[in-house]
Amino acid sequence: MSHTTKSMPIATRTPPDITAATVNANNFEGKFNLNTSGFDANMPGHVSSHDMILRQAPRTVKKEGAGIGLPYDVRLEMALMLDDHQCAFSVALHQYNKHHWLSEGAESFLSLHELLNEHIDKTQDHIDSIGERVARLGGVPTAHPVTQHQLSYIKHEVEGRYSMRDFIRNDLEHELKMQDMLRKQITRAHELKDYGTVEVLEEILRDREDLGYHLFSVLEDDTLVRGMEHLIREEGNIAGDGRVNNNNKLQ
Repeated sequence: MSHTTKSMPIATRTPPDITAATVNANNFEGKFNLNTSGFDANMPGHVSSHDMILRQAPRTVKKEGAGIGLPYDVRLEMALMLDDHQCAFSVALHQYNKHHWLSEGAESFLSLHELLNEHIDKTQDHIDSIGERVARLGGVPTAHPVTQHQLSYIKHEVEGRYSMRDFIRNDLEHELKMQDMLRKQITRAHELKDYGTVEVLEEILRDREDLGYHLFSVLEDDTLVRGMEHLIREEGNIAGDGRVNNNNKLQ
């Protein structure tokens, strides 16, 4: 006589890193800088003494002659939104570079180092695609790095070396916020019948979702080095329950 036994469900947990990134992204109320156009004395790089011939002010679009049959107001709104993305992606690129340079540990030094390199390459491509679209709409993309950070709807993490999980969590939060803002402009571009911008951003959004999935997967609960958790989890461990002594000469 056979007996059928029901398998007990395996308890799973969401790592706190993922929870933190998701909560922060869900509370994110990103807004586009639609009122920031032209020269602004408070913006770095906008006012300086030089002898160059000015042909167009920053974050403006040409009145005519852009070669794209969209009204001026539509081109301006789309260009400003796109420029905000370009600024945000530039901030993300700087942060990815930092994390790429500082990769360390059994799971990070090679595999994560290469993963971040892929994220860097994709982000550079997206910056170029968005900047090109701004130019096609007759606009002037923001290029000053300080101004980019000021206009960006995401902000670079504070300086210093932190754990690899901290790094990846911060990158995941960026990706979730960038996806949210991309969807907002895609929706608006459909309303304004700017299908060229829709096509550019939909392709970028798909890529960013892939990058976010990569980071989410790295932070998930399962890991090949789970058997080493006793070094940082048990009472009395040398790392002080995961917090390394700042006076440790190896740090």
